[in-house]
Amino acid sequence: MGVITYTDEYTSTIPPARLFKALVIDAHILIPKLLPQTVKSIEIIQGDGGAESIRQITFAEGSQFSTVKNRIDELNEKTYSYKYTVIEGDALADKLELIVHEVQFEATTEGGSKNKMTTKYHTKDDLVIKEEEIKAGKGKVLGMYKVVEGYLLQNPDAYA
Repeated sequence: MGVITYTDEYTSTIPPARLFKALVIDAHILIPKLLPQTVKSIEIIQGDGGAESIRQITFAEGSQFSTVKNRIDELNEKTYSYKYTVIEGDALADKLELIVHEVQFEATTEGGSKNKMTTKYHTKDDLVIKEEEIKAGKGKVLGMYKVVEGYLLQNPDAYA
């Protein structure tokens, strides 16, 4: 098994507490509401939504994927850190054993946030993932992030 690691960093004018609550804590409520054309539902199918819980994401009809299951490895509301592993679903295809995402939201001096994400793709055998495939996945995550950020900017009392 090989491991391919990518890191990204985004900045936002939204404070980390609001982004964390919207994108992580209440994702199962907010994401399907804001992106129904992409995400049909996010259900907590095991646990209480905290560490060791399993979330199943069901994508809308016509999407590239049908479902994925994520195991929440770490969820810290004080440090705004979140780590989860994609453990099952067609996003893994026949190339990946699992995908580990680590997200950290940090406050900036301007009152917004700097958001760091590290993604580790654990490949089956020595298979190689094409750069285009990784960029496509990153683009989808950034698109979701921007939709939630836009919602929070338009609704300053939401998740305040």
